[in-house]
Amino acid sequence: MKKIILALPKGRILEELKPFFKKINFEVEPEFFNENSRKLTFASSLDFLDVVKVRSFDVATFVKFGGADLGICGLDVIKEFASPQILSVKDLFIGKCRLSIAGKENNEDNILKKWQEKSHLRIATKYPKIANEYFAQLGVQTEIIKLNGSIEIAVKLNLCDYILDLVSSGKTLQENNMSEVKTILEVSSYLVVNRNSIKTNNTNINKVINIFDV
Repeated sequence: MKKIILALPKGRILEELKPFFKKINFEVEPEFFNENSRKLTFASSLDFLDVVKVRSFDVATFVKFGGADLGICGLDVIKEFASPQILSVKDLFIGKCRLSIAGKENNEDNILKKWQEKSHLRIATKYPKIANEYFAQLGVQTEIIKLNGSIEIAVKLNLCDYILDLVSSGKTLQENNMSEVKTILEVSSYLVVNRNSIKTNNTNINKVINIFDV
């Protein structure tokens, strides 16, 4: 029988998954956590489930198009790549942070009025969909600049008025003389499932969901 695939994100969330997996008695072969490994798929303690490791943003794409049956990704990724093919089934309460608008000023009370008084805003972000939807709801005209990295420097070089990015401790913003002016989404990591997979592999998919349901 063909194994089902669980896509896991590289980076910060992966580190938080280690104690979480231990808590639910779910194991992935040790080589999975070796950054120098060139393996593509890894065995798990479930004989019907293999694991792959991909970029955080790519988890949603793999699940959406059926490359993976399940995945773990942040709510930010789920919102940015929203699709009827991606079902969010469980908040794992890990990888907590927030998606915030940040800039040079720190007066959150009057920020909306300031935005509405400007003809338009330039926003640099990895989240163009979320940014467009948020500012459209406020009736604020924006020009969204898509960046994949070095977001903070965009304000310093006058590429944009504000950035929209994930914030955890806020240390990076402080080091760049910036501050949060508006939090628009509290983020944690979710177990997500491909809609077709839950129909065709219902028994095994539900076994995984039950294991992660702590």
